[in-house]
Amino acid sequence: MLVSVVMLALPAGAAPTFPPLTGRVVDNAHLLSAEGTQALSAKLEAFEAATGHQVVVVTLPTLQGYEIEDYGYQLGRTWQIGQKGKNDGALLIIAPTERKVRIEVGYGLEGVMTDALSNVIIQQKVLPSFKAGDMEAGIIGGTDAIIAQLSASPEEAAATLKAVSKPSHRSNSKIDPGALIMMIFVLFWVMGGVFGRRRGGLGALLPWIILSGSFGGGRSDNDGFGGGGFGGGGGSFGGGGSSGSW
Repeated sequence: MLVSVVMLALPAGAAPTFPPLTGRVVDNAHLLSAEGTQALSAKLEAFEAATGHQVVVVTLPTLQGYEIEDYGYQLGRTWQIGQKGKNDGALLIIAPTERKVRIEVGYGLEGVMTDALSNVIIQQKVLPSFKAGDMEAGIIGGTDAIIAQLSASPEEAAATLKAVSKPSHRSNSKIDPGALIMMIFVLFWVMGGVFGRRRGGLGALLPWIILSGSFGGGRSDNDGFGGGGFGGGGGSFGGGGSSGSW
């Protein structure tokens, strides 16, 4: 019974694969015009130069069967968006096939870009345009709202958060991904102890073997970084943010 529960908690297939990080806008689902891509890239470059924060917009042809919450934080970790030690990166992720959108927030920005605010941005700035069929307008609106909050003074940012200070929740997420990984680890650790006593100790290594294979993030040899002179700065993610659908 325990084995069945653990196996259900793991991804059904192989680890997800991720597109190369070719720039601050990775439009693999082809939702943006050439002009829109260029304008967004320039805006995000100027924002990073002014604040040090990294924000990347990515559109995906498919989520490969994963929930956008699971795919999103693994993508952020694989690309390492944000500065190392500060973890101040964010992703705006759009998956038109599944009709899902997510703002994924690095550890270091969770206090200023809360789950509640991320949800408000998605509901007010992104989804109305998506539902009207104007994907580019929704992407630009969401990006502008993220930049505005992360560029604001501490007083302005706090005022924005106060205006949306409702109980924080993660939209469309039943369990925090980090907590899920820890729960699975503990279950395998218990199993490893049982099998280790029966099979000469090999079972004690089982959690490390499985977790290293299942949660490696599907990294390529170059850690997901592509051309274009842009790469992540070593930041990490833990599942903060919010999701929506249309």
